[in-house]
Amino acid sequence: MCNNRNNDILRNMNKIVEKQYFSEKVVKLVVEAPLIARSRRPGHFVIVICGEKGERIPLTISDADTEKGTITLVVQAIGESTTKICALNEGDFLTDVVGPLGRATKIENYGTVVCSGGGVGVAPLLPIIKAMKEAGNRVVSVLAARTKDLIILEDEVRKYSDEVIIMTDDGSYGTKGLVTQGVESVILREKVDHAVTIGPAIMMKFVAELTKKYNVPTICSLNTIMVDGTGMCGACRVTVDGKTKFVCVDGPEFDAHKVDFGEMMMRLRAYNPIKK
Repeated sequence: MCNNRNNDILRNMNKIVEKQYFSEKVVKLVVEAPLIARSRRPGHFVIVICGEKGERIPLTISDADTEKGTITLVVQAIGESTTKICALNEGDFLTDVVGPLGRATKIENYGTVVCSGGGVGVAPLLPIIKAMKEAGNRVVSVLAARTKDLIILEDEVRKYSDEVIIMTDDGSYGTKGLVTQGVESVILREKVDHAVTIGPAIMMKFVAELTKKYNVPTICSLNTIMVDGTGMCGACRVTVDGKTKFVCVDGPEFDAHKVDFGEMMMRLRAYNPIKK
């Protein structure tokens, strides 16, 4: 449990009702948060705090169940704070879960939509895939990871996709190759009207360069660069179409063809010694 507050306060906190390991360092947590579950839309995120003096961790909502009053979060243990969250078990409580925050994904009937996700980026991509399908689109999902064990939420993605393409760097599952190869294979065989990409910055950069070449409008989510989620710290500054934007309040989604990924990746490298 994240703290030792008394029982009256604990009842108002956010109980973990389900925990599942996707891999050694990637965990799915289903958390009681009925108000957030009712109002959340694809693309929204929450701020999670574990412990009285815990850091603010922005996490995109992967799923929500309005009947059960729960939201689903996928957490990767990359530093002290996220490792602490991943160590929690069913029945434990998160100190704070605040949201939904950010701007929701623009969902329309575009036609054929290619959704590409890399690693844990598949978690925030899932609700977008579901919403795009429910809006009447033909949805082709491309999931990519270094190896088979790092592919997550495949069954859930298949449920809402017309087709799923799996790409792994080592060829241990699906097709050996990069996510861009999977996306391009779809573009070359049929008309693609819209694309969404979520994953590591370098992955989104190359997907954006590819889809720009084929004039396919593309949205990316820059949630990985967020820190406090309120626009106060300024750490999530990015340049979009030559203008400064704050991912947590102006995004987290932007036109991928207008994002300065080079600048974003330099800022991400600056935080490498300090992992949450």
